[in-house]
Amino acid sequence: MPERNQAALDFLLTRRSRPAKTLAAPGPSRAELEVILTAAARTPGHGKLGPWRFVVLEGAAFSRLADLVRTRGAALEKSEADIAKSVKQFDDAVVCLAVVSSPKPSPKVPQIEQVYSAGAVCLAALNAGLASGWGASWLTGWHCFDRGFVEGGLGLSPEESIAGLIFYGTEQVTPPERPRPELKEITTWISD
Repeated sequence: MPERNQAALDFLLTRRSRPAKTLAAPGPSRAELEVILTAAARTPGHGKLGPWRFVVLEGAAFSRLADLVRTRGAALEKSEADIAKSVKQFDDAVVCLAVVSSPKPSPKVPQIEQVYSAGAVCLAALNAGLASGWGASWLTGWHCFDRGFVEGGLGLSPEESIAGLIFYGTEQVTPPERPRPELKEITTWISD
């Protein structure tokens, strides 16, 4: 029998994201965040390509990005509600990790698998934050898919995209458990 890591399994079976709007200061320090980033960087990189990178947001970056969301939202004729929702992400933020999908040219590893790897990094960064005792939430929004925002605000190249924004902070409220899918409704077993 393989050795079971019951503590890790218990964590995974009970993990729960924390709504970003319920997170407050303090957030993880740079040293604490480096542990989270190190854990996230252990995600399979598909052929050791490492088709992702990190942008850490903190401090004055949030007000700059909130202003850019307002500008880009108006230019794109987004509704006031959509703009306000995206601005609130940055107005409420303590520490945020932007996981950037950064596919590499490869004759062996399709780009879609590299994008999936960046998504896996998001989950690893989320879980590492939660396991470190912080509240954490994985969000996106229309601004994450707007080239003017991601290139102008976060410095992404034209080939890169945002896989997710992971917000960290101190949990103020423990969220209730939410419904989970029934395994029998989402699982097919094939044995021949």
